[in-house]
Amino acid sequence: MSSHPSPTTAASGGPRPATRASRVLVLNSGSSSVKYQLLDMRDSSRLAVGLVERIGEETSRLKHTPLTGGRSREQIGPIADHGAALKAVAAELAADGLGLDSAELAAIGHRVVHGGQRFTEPTVVDDAVLAEIERLIPVAPLHNPANLTGIRTAMALRPDLPQVAVFDTAFHTTMPESAARYAIDVRTADEHRIRRYGFHGTSHAYVSRETARLLGKAPEDVNVIVLHLGNGASASAVRGGRCVDTSMGLTPLEGLVMGTRSGDVDPAVIFHLQRVGGMSTDEIDTLLNKRSGLIGLCGDNDMREIRRRVDEGDEQARLAFDIYIHRLKKYIGAYYAVLGRVDAVAFTAGVGENAAPVREAAVAGLEQLGLVVDGDLNAVRGGEPRLISPRDARVAVAVVPTDEELEIATQTYALVGESGGSGAGLGEGNA
Repeated sequence: MSSHPSPTTAASGGPRPATRASRVLVLNSGSSSVKYQLLDMRDSSRLAVGLVERIGEETSRLKHTPLTGGRSREQIGPIADHGAALKAVAAELAADGLGLDSAELAAIGHRVVHGGQRFTEPTVVDDAVLAEIERLIPVAPLHNPANLTGIRTAMALRPDLPQVAVFDTAFHTTMPESAARYAIDVRTADEHRIRRYGFHGTSHAYVSRETARLLGKAPEDVNVIVLHLGNGASASAVRGGRCVDTSMGLTPLEGLVMGTRSGDVDPAVIFHLQRVGGMSTDEIDTLLNKRSGLIGLCGDNDMREIRRRVDEGDEQARLAFDIYIHRLKKYIGAYYAVLGRVDAVAFTAGVGENAAPVREAAVAGLEQLGLVVDGDLNAVRGGEPRLISPRDARVAVAVVPTDEELEIATQTYALVGESGGSGAGLGEGNA
């Protein structure tokens, strides 16, 4: 994905008119939740943030925080569906003078998890785009239906407003076929759309670009290994601003050890569990996605708790931590080989940004590759991008807080600015 214009400049490079609609509402619709942020793209400031969770339950909860003054507000009570959730969000925004009917609102940007091979850039939603996102449900059954619901509900609330889909997979569509293809029968793979798609793309795009900025270089001049370490975790190899490999595959299950997901396993484990363990496909799916990873190894998926247990001498927690680090170190080494030259390794997301022991352990023993962490710098906590490697290190090691909402808003605003809100759906640029 090419870099996008600064949010404060037009696509042509000139300043945007002061009177131009400058707000973008970012929606991340999950199966039973909606996260949202309203941003003013003149200075990338946040005007409001919020979360609706437990949609469809009697104990639904909406927490709304205006950032222009005023206190957080919370509602507890039944919210029947996503339509009701977004109407409640609209009412909260309106109460702060930030309603969806505002002339200042330029577009609504939606996180969509799976865009397949067709969507390589953010895309203005039309009927054809909706149909394609729906067609991809079999490869993202937990995510794309909820994303679609959010888009359709927002379209009903503001049918005149550009709705922009920003895809988790888009950043990874630059991978060469040698990285994206699995070594299985080509006809079977093509028939069922089996290939490496990758996820967390908005995070990898943002962090790789911010890492280049931290180094004082242009993204096209920098090779970065990005380690997005949260409850879900993924690694990417980024050469000159373009992804050339990533750890997640057809689904977010492949790759690193995660909070509840196994990451890489021998595929024959599945057949063994079916034949010998008598487990059904659904049971194995639940095992690998919800009862594996750190929680499967030691009963905890919170890295803070695991480190506390390690410090108290808990051997099961130590083993889980060591397996987590071993897999992480393998991917660092593999992507070093893929890139050939590495300028920086960037840690991001909840664990990557906050767990100093993880960062230290991940690069320990890789000094011959130029990777070293300064203990004092690594111990510092903060919300800004920073280097944690010594000044003379051959490869920079960085902590770069991710900002997926800002990335979605930036891409959305850049597209609306370039297209005037009438960008192509499945045109040549997206196929």
